[in-house]
Amino acid sequence: MRKTKSVDALLKLFQEPNKAISIGEFVEALRGEMNRTTVYRILDRLEKNGTLHSFVGKDGVRWYALWHGSTSAAHHHPHFQCKECGKMECLSDHLAIPSIPDYKAESVSLLFIGSCRDCCE
Repeated sequence: MRKTKSVDALLKLFQEPNKAISIGEFVEALRGEMNRTTVYRILDRLEKNGTLHSFVGKDGVRWYALWHGSTSAAHHHPHFQCKECGKMECLSDHLAIPSIPDYKAESVSLLFIGSCRDCCE
């Protein structure tokens, strides 16, 4: 994928490791630099080329995070969403997709919902 000014602007939003960003946060942060359609198009391309992965949070909102390490179908990890502050994070535990007789699972999604470190204090 070509590294354009728009792609760079979007990827710069991933300053914190393991941070996940909602589609609404992308659109708001990039307002004035690009329109909503461009944001969706870039996110789709970055997900297809393995730079990002996406998942759905507790309210049905799609979140995006950088892939770290393997992007194979066998590599999956859980996510944590804080019900207090709304922060979403990738967790470092890696999950293996269990084999299910007569089915071929290609992805798995596990979302933990609770209070993050900052909100527990």
